Amino acid sequence: MNIKQYLDSTYLKTASEAGLSEAENSIVAIKFIQEAIDEHFKLIMIRPNMVSIAKEMIVNANSNLQIGTVVDFPSGKSSVDKKILEAIQAIEDGADDLDFVCNYEAFKNGDVNLVKDEVLKCTLLGLENNKVVKWIIEVAALDDKQIIQLSALIKNVVISNFKEELYQSVFVKSSTGFYKTQNNMPNGATIPAIIMMLENASPLQVKAAGGVRTYDEAIEMIRLGVKRIGTSGAKAIADGQNSQIDY
Repeated sequence: MNIKQYLDSTYLKTASEAGLSEAENSIVAIKFIQEAIDEHFKLIMIRPNMVSIAKEMIVNANSNLQIGTVVDFPSGKSSVDKKILEAIQAIEDGADDLDFVCNYEAFKNGDVNLVKDEVLKCTLLGLENNKVVKWIIEVAALDDKQIIQLSALIKNVVISNFKEELYQSVFVKSSTGFYKTQNNMPNGATIPAIIMMLENASPLQVKAAGGVRTYDEAIEMIRLGVKRIGTSGAKAIADGQNSQIDY
């Protein structure tokens, strides 16, 4: 198994979150991009402001590395129009994957139509531009019933509005990795949450993001049926080591 083709190497910290200047944080992001090129990972997942830089680096290296970026990150509370504007800019800058944060708070508050509307419109934009679309549902903010219901909602919108050959281009993704939990509870992918997502998002694919820090954990996720794994410790995992990074 080539585990590197499951790994989305991820660096999403802002300068303030990393305790760095903007210039220093850009240098860290560039190091992640270069490492992903050198290690032949599936994808580099970065903030929108780094997409055009990554595109230039990848072209210059004649690499097959794909670029992913986040939209309405990390809260997901913006309007669908704002999500679309962010996504259009990311497409213009050269992104291959668009990872939208679902408005999970609206979903929890019962505004199901709002969530259906954003899933439909943003997915349509991505697919019309031949991009992979992922919907981050933030499992740490949801109870089990909500994980099941939101995974199924996204699936149902996609299968009701798009051709079957496009299903493989839409994912349900577990986490931003930035959600603040109480009592140090996991804020990323857990085995129970991933199983619920797999069972209720199918035939859409699932990405496990956040909390996968070892090779064995990554293999377990893949055996469950996960097709992509987001981690800021991609090289450590690929080398069979434990990642010390918190995402």
